[in-house]
Amino acid sequence: MKVLIIYTHPNHQSLSYAFLQEVIRGSTENTAIEDVRVLDLYEEGFNPVLVFNDNKRRRDMHRDPDFARYREQLLWADKIVFVYPIWWGRPPAMLMGYIDQMFASGFAYKDTGKMLPEGLLKGKSAICISVMKGPTNYPLLWLNNAHKVLMRKALLNYVGIKKVKFFEFGMMESPKGKHKEKLNKIYRYFQTVAH
Repeated sequence: MKVLIIYTHPNHQSLSYAFLQEVIRGSTENTAIEDVRVLDLYEEGFNPVLVFNDNKRRRDMHRDPDFARYREQLLWADKIVFVYPIWWGRPPAMLMGYIDQMFASGFAYKDTGKMLPEGLLKGKSAICISVMKGPTNYPLLWLNNAHKVLMRKALLNYVGIKKVKFFEFGMMESPKGKHKEKLNKIYRYFQTVAH
C-alpha cells in the first residue's frame, strides 16, 4: 500500500504537525505500507488561488502542467491522508485551494450526463485527521456535521473514493485535551491499518 499524506498547517510546532509525525511513525512500522510520501502544502509554497483567464481555462485544469506532479502523487497513492486543523468549521483555505485545483473534471471525475459524475479515483481510500479548539461534538451538534459532509460527500465520494475514515479531535487547546492519548491512537492506527 502506498500512502500520500497531505499536511496543511503553517507551523511545524503545532499539534497538527505532531499528528503528522505519528502518522509517519506508525506507517513506517506497518508492513502493509510499502511507501509513504508527504506533501506539506505550506512548506511547498502551494498557490491555492484559482486563476482563470484567456490563458488558463477551467475546462483545462485537469492537464495544467503546473499541477502535473501533484496529479501524479494522487494517482500513485492507494491511501490519501489529510492532516489539518478545523478553522471556522472547515479545513484551511490552503487545503481547499489545493482541492479546487487538483480534483478537477477530467482528472478526478468525468461528467456523464447523469445526476452524478463518474469518479475517476475509484479504489483509493482516504483518512481525514483534524484538530479543533472546540469540543469534539461541536461540528455535529452546531454545524450539522458540515465538515464531514464536505469532505466525504461533496469531495471524496464524488470523485469515487468511497472508503473514508475521520479522526476529529476536539479540545486541542485545553490542557485536558488528552493530547498524548490521541497522538498514540493515531500512531497505533497507522501501525496496523490495511487498505
